[in-house]
Amino acid sequence: MKKVKSVFRIIFLLLLLVSCSGKSDDDTAGEVTVQKSVGVYLTTRYSTLKLTEQGGIDFSNDVSNLTIRLDSTNLKQEIDGFGAALTGSSAYLIENMSSSARQVLLKKLFTEEGIGIKYLRICIGASDFSLGNYTYCDTEGIENFSIPAIDKRNLLPVLKEILALNKDIKIVASPWTAPAWMKGNNNLYGGSLIGASVYDDFAEYFVKYIRAFENEGINIDAITIQNEPRNENSYYPTMYMSWSEQNQIVRDYLGPKFASEGIDTKILIWDHNFDEVDYPINILNDTQTRGYVSGVAFHGYAGTPDDLDALILAHPDVPIYFTEQSGGGWNTDDAIGNMLYYMKDMLMPTINLGSRNFLMWNLALNENNGPVTTTGGGCQNCRGVVTIKDSETYSFNEEYYLLGHFSKFIKAGAHRIAYTIVGTKPSSFQICAFLNPDGSKVLVVLNQSGSKQQFTVRNADRRFTYSLADQSVATFIYN
Repeated sequence: MKKVKSVFRIIFLLLLLVSCSGKSDDDTAGEVTVQKSVGVYLTTRYSTLKLTEQGGIDFSNDVSNLTIRLDSTNLKQEIDGFGAALTGSSAYLIENMSSSARQVLLKKLFTEEGIGIKYLRICIGASDFSLGNYTYCDTEGIENFSIPAIDKRNLLPVLKEILALNKDIKIVASPWTAPAWMKGNNNLYGGSLIGASVYDDFAEYFVKYIRAFENEGINIDAITIQNEPRNENSYYPTMYMSWSEQNQIVRDYLGPKFASEGIDTKILIWDHNFDEVDYPINILNDTQTRGYVSGVAFHGYAGTPDDLDALILAHPDVPIYFTEQSGGGWNTDDAIGNMLYYMKDMLMPTINLGSRNFLMWNLALNENNGPVTTTGGGCQNCRGVVTIKDSETYSFNEEYYLLGHFSKFIKAGAHRIAYTIVGTKPSSFQICAFLNPDGSKVLVVLNQSGSKQQFTVRNADRRFTYSLADQSVATFIYN
């Protein structure tokens, strides 16, 4: 009798194994060894959690009604990095901290001890956040180009300290205006270039800038031709530049100069808002110019990321960059509410539409939202990623955590990867997925659906399940 029972037991186990082997891809197929190997970092509006590491998650065979299936074989754009602008004001505030406080702050900004920023924007001369009005060639004659004393005093030392922490930081540089002697109004505020008679000098201005920074041990990865070329005002350094003028400068002067000089710094066009994509489209329609253009840069102050659809349709191969968005006094929600807003409406859709980076505006400002270049016009209530209170103390703002959910985990050379949804995705539930060069995967999930959402994440034969509270964002990382 015992032998008969043993035979039935063996038959039962064999039948069970056969039935399990026939299950579909969305149930318990591909069982995994249970191990705590998924890291989770959480920010939630209804608690004090801000980019806070949680207990690890086990890979398991659990399933839910909503599955996010990652496809790490389907690579999208390479990610250059997330960060902010080291404006003249930011550099001044950071440089004037005590050495010990500055070192701690920079580690929290530029290493994975903190949020690991990997991309910076800097200004070629004064912007609306500078300690004075200046360019890199204030005396007429391009031969008089030189790095201004104020940038030698503040910007260069801070940049070099950052590069000592991460030598691979990418830098994009932008002018708010050409030198006054190149402009019809002979003024840094407003106006436009005199005309073709100064185009060669204007192009040479960028060549000399890149070479000057090379001599300081600083590589400029990209330049934009003109910050916000349709924003001309008399309150701070600005300059108007039509698309046809920018096209001519790139095609006939700047592009050929870079080629002849062996300069591989990227040339980015536009550098203004989403809502006027006609400007870069018109430039890219010139096939000769297109050969010199490495991408189109956008700001988020007008229009929405959806406006990128027209550019993608017209020129699907052109890289997209996002170079400026500021938070400020106009954000009337609480800090985490503001963070979730910028993540939902700007960062995640821009990245999912193909942007290689995402940059906030000022890296650091003081408690008075400055220093600002002038007391009239411009942004008088912008907010920095960090507020520096004095030489020893500072506080992190919502932008720190916004960037950190991405920059801390996404390594240089990472790619966005495709995903599909099995089940019904709730509204205001957003996803970004990435593959790092070391094979690790990063998934950022934002839930503003109005209720807690349980979901399963699957990649190949491994999966895990998680419940994310409403008004929360989680970053998952695993090998």
